[in-house]
Amino acid sequence: MRIGSSIALIAIGLILALAVNIDVDGIDLDLIGWILAVVGVIGLVASLAMARRARPVVAPRADVYPPERDPRY
Repeated sequence: MRIGSSIALIAIGLILALAVNIDVDGIDLDLIGWILAVVGVIGLVASLAMARRARPVVAPRADVYPPERDPRY
């Protein structure tokens, strides 16, 4: 699950939990909304942790840049 899909799950879940006032027989939309929001938050935390771990910090190499010239020449 990526960051965008996690945010979408959070948004859809909160809309179902807080803004929809429809009664459906046998389905609790409030509970489904809260479940989607919690799953979205867990996915967001997991994807941020994996994105941070996936990019290691690498020191720049000295041989990539040309040596500096003596300003006298």
